[in-house]
Amino acid sequence: MQADTAIIQPSAGKQPASIGRSCVMAAHPSDLDLLVRKTGLLSKKSRNLLNSRLHYGPHDPPDFCLVGPFIGAPYGVMLIETVIAWGIAEIVFVGWCGAVSDSVRIGDIILPQSALIDEGTSRHYIGPDPETAYPDMRLQSRIKTGLLQRQTSCHEGIIWCTDAIFRETPEKVGFYRARGALAVEMEASALFSVAMFRSVPIGCVLMVSDEISSGRWIKGFDQPRFKNSRRLVAEVVCDLLAVNRHESQSI
Repeated sequence: MQADTAIIQPSAGKQPASIGRSCVMAAHPSDLDLLVRKTGLLSKKSRNLLNSRLHYGPHDPPDFCLVGPFIGAPYGVMLIETVIAWGIAEIVFVGWCGAVSDSVRIGDIILPQSALIDEGTSRHYIGPDPETAYPDMRLQSRIKTGLLQRQTSCHEGIIWCTDAIFRETPEKVGFYRARGALAVEMEASALFSVAMFRSVPIGCVLMVSDEISSGRWIKGFDQPRFKNSRRLVAEVVCDLLAVNRHESQSI
């Protein structure tokens, strides 16, 4: 971890005794609810964390936690900073994205290899003029393996991250598509930047909820293929958490 001279350090009230070493950050409330049910945390411990909800357990002591929902880079960074300060050593971010490449369709799954920075938070962690942030490729490989084990394909490549969802103009879409972007979303690059700064590995899996590649907005939030992808991703994340627990018990 780099030296941190910030005057205000990460804090969000009274720290729980333990939330484990792995954290899944789910941007959307429906994905958080799905993960809570599939991991068995529904009736276990939870608490408010800023304007979000932190779920931890079911084992004593807890070995993982779930946190969300959240939107936008600054708020996502407040959450990730807090859970890292509380001892989280591995993070997986689950989110939605909009297709900007013609090769990507609603319901597809994307494993980012890098994120083009078009948001304002990352520069406070990785320099004044950052262009790209990266996830942990070991974690990305583990997520890919989990998808393949469930006979599910995915795209791997570049994503574009912006603060301004209502300023995704045709010119910007064309610019970032020319740089290789498959899709656009709001939080990943900032979460990657903090994780790099804090020396904590982070993985990321995104589900394509809509398309703007044609120059018009095509919504797919209610499409069966998108809903099925959300279910598959939740199952893969649960598998990953189970493997983490088994490995920690074997040490």
